Amino acid sequence: MWEREFMAFQAKLALCASIAALAAGMPGAALAQSSKADAGPQANDEGGIATIVVTATRRETNMQDTPIAITAVTSDTLETRGLADVAALGNIVPNASFRRAQGAFGKAVTTYIRGIGQHDSNLASEPAVSFYIDDVYYPLLYGSQFELVDLERIEVLRGPQGTLFGRNSLAGAVNIVSRAPQFDAADGFVNVTVGAFNRTDVRAGFNLPLAENFAVRINGLVKRREGYQDILDFRCDMIRKGTPELASELPFTDGLLVQEAVLGGSSSLSQDDCKTGTLGGEDVTAVRGSALWEPAPGLRLTVTGDYSRDNSENAADSLININDTIGTSKATINAIGDFYSVPGQPPVRYDSRFLTGDPYTTYATNSDLIPAGYELRTSAGEATFYNGSPLRGGSAYSFTGPLINWGLSGKVELEVSDAIDLLLVAGYRSVDSILSYDVDGSPFLLEQTRNNTGTESINAELRLTGSTDLFDWVLGGFYYTADGYVRTTLVSPFSGAAGLQRYQNHSYEPESKAAYANVVVRPVERFSVTLGGRYSDEKNVVHYSNLQDPVNLADPAAGAGAIVFDVTPADKRFDWKLGLDYELTDEVLVYLSASTGFRLPSFNARPFQPSQVSSIPGDETVAYEAGVKSDLFDRRLRLNLTGFFTDYKTRALAVSGQEYQLDANNQPLPGNSIAIPLPTGGADATTCRARTQAEIDSGTPGFACVSRSYYVNTPGEIWGVEVEVQAEPVDGLRLDAAGGYSKFTSPDLEVAANPRPVRVPDWTASAGIQYDFDAAALGGTISPRLDWFYQGSMVYENNNTRYNQPSFSTFNARINYYNEEYDADIALGATNLFDEFHYENLFVLEAFGYPQTAGQPNAPREWYLSVTKRF
Repeated sequence: MWEREFMAFQAKLALCASIAALAAGMPGAALAQSSKADAGPQANDEGGIATIVVTATRRETNMQDTPIAITAVTSDTLETRGLADVAALGNIVPNASFRRAQGAFGKAVTTYIRGIGQHDSNLASEPAVSFYIDDVYYPLLYGSQFELVDLERIEVLRGPQGTLFGRNSLAGAVNIVSRAPQFDAADGFVNVTVGAFNRTDVRAGFNLPLAENFAVRINGLVKRREGYQDILDFRCDMIRKGTPELASELPFTDGLLVQEAVLGGSSSLSQDDCKTGTLGGEDVTAVRGSALWEPAPGLRLTVTGDYSRDNSENAADSLININDTIGTSKATINAIGDFYSVPGQPPVRYDSRFLTGDPYTTYATNSDLIPAGYELRTSAGEATFYNGSPLRGGSAYSFTGPLINWGLSGKVELEVSDAIDLLLVAGYRSVDSILSYDVDGSPFLLEQTRNNTGTESINAELRLTGSTDLFDWVLGGFYYTADGYVRTTLVSPFSGAAGLQRYQNHSYEPESKAAYANVVVRPVERFSVTLGGRYSDEKNVVHYSNLQDPVNLADPAAGAGAIVFDVTPADKRFDWKLGLDYELTDEVLVYLSASTGFRLPSFNARPFQPSQVSSIPGDETVAYEAGVKSDLFDRRLRLNLTGFFTDYKTRALAVSGQEYQLDANNQPLPGNSIAIPLPTGGADATTCRARTQAEIDSGTPGFACVSRSYYVNTPGEIWGVEVEVQAEPVDGLRLDAAGGYSKFTSPDLEVAANPRPVRVPDWTASAGIQYDFDAAALGGTISPRLDWFYQGSMVYENNNTRYNQPSFSTFNARINYYNEEYDADIALGATNLFDEFHYENLFVLEAFGYPQTAGQPNAPREWYLSVTKRF
């Protein structure tokens, strides 16, 4: 095995060496040369920290003159700090947490800013952070794992941004700005990166002026990497560990083996390699093209198209715990285990045998190993889950699923006069994805889902901006509409001997209309007042069906357990902003602001029975912010400080509980559980516990239970502080640091075992140091860099302290050689330098009555070698 890995490494090294040779041998004059510094903002001629121009206020301004909290990250910063995509932004933005979503939620990014966010990528769940790509609104968490190619900068704006960015910017907005075509010169780049887990990335792009007023820019990438988590054959691993009896055999009817299959698929006693696949691998192809035409002075027309196909593996996901004593599910799960058991041998149970003991391995199969159509019998009697339907049993899904994301946009920029500019931008976006998820993380089928999600959206924005000596102003209108769908097949014998297979088909038709205005008035020198307002009219027409097999296709709503309804969450509201700022000196700005924001109403997208159909109110906040922005010591030190207080006036809190499972007549099904009040879920909220032996002996009736989330409006308050520092004390030395602390208080948290919001770290911090050594003998510069990223402790379940995540630190390191003559870089780096382990996400299914909890382990230490040639 090591010989193959060594040969693969040699091949990659040869590829990089070829690029490096090309870099060293190609004359810089082959095309008009672009210097390395062109990749980012420029420092003044006299030195100092570079000026960054942002569009956070819908007009171009110096970031240090813009009176809101912004973190602007250039492409050069992302590359040198080892940050590959949007999910890594949370490492350097104070009080932010951006992470790749846990496996159940597909190819998405979990986004939180200042304690407010969203981790569920379902279309029924509205995000709290809005994304904009070159002024075009991106409405989803699905597909927000954007590949950052030929990027100019990313602006992360702390929320709310209700006036200028509107819908779903309750926590903030992420504004992604790509490089635009240029008329002045042709240029381009090629980058090849190889690394651990057979990583191979190829990025390339070029800018080509075709006339003095017409230019195109095209770029693309291909990324390939094997997963860092191994999928193991269960039986093979049991044999290897010396415990083959734990695997048992399956399936059987009346003691007769139907086939010689075994749990996990392998029956070999001689295998020494039980690996059947991986999770966490990458397979991405993307291309983007943009054309800019200036038919007349003051008029610019831009057309952009992009396409990406992400066929990456599911996120790494491993079982952390199996609690086989949970009363609401124990009897059902034992009945399932009887399907796999052999008479006279210990029965198969969903227990610790399915914990591999290593977070970088899993026994998940993403399939049902009992073939379709078989009639199984257990000690409890005939099990009807597989009877009478060829669709039941034998399901087998892939651990990869494509996400195809493409869009077109057009932009018109017109200088109406010397003081007034007009912008019209319109875009079309199509996203389609397939996700399959093994909920139980084992060959023991408890629940399996296959999800197909897609949307087609159109949005447009018209904006006028103007300036006078007294004030700057912005007027705009926004429109957005979409057609989306979610189609899910859920297979599970979890609900008892009868089991279930559900077909969910939901359609979404959101529409948004808004008008906004923002004005900055300068009544006296150095003092400004900002006034802003936005009126929004939002609605989302939803058609929902959740059908249990078998169903009456002529009348689906008549089927047992069918859930069919229409709902239209809607809201009309006015958001406002008031701000004051004062320039103490040319280098120091102080500011105060108050603003509002909102998140759209939604509904429970996963009801298990009709009683769980419920709407979810939208969220609303009023936020107050005070800050100082400063460039000191001849721009050698940049220091920005911010304090904030958020009044979370309307907060839809999801409380995990349980209720009785109902039959077709809305009567509780018999079982072994009793419903009891749920203290934090409201007057009618319940959870379940197992009957005691005394209750069983006394004849107290028991019933089956099913999980349920209760939604309660629970206001809260958030306060915190943030600091961002950048220093260049001497030429060549760069220091970066950032930190944030936030505190979330709410009545529900005061009585919880974990009195903190879930998925929100209390502290975040980062720091980096880089020095550019002049290497005259090598004709260039050598730049070593070290970065530190810190995340404070985090909780994932308010009523269970077992899965609290402790704080952790990770380090990235990189050394870069830049050759000035040939405008080329060669970099060697490592991410997670000290191989620190933590979970990126946890999925505490125990809170919903399931016996298991799963976690997404972070990537281990990875090395990479990167070669870039510009021309």
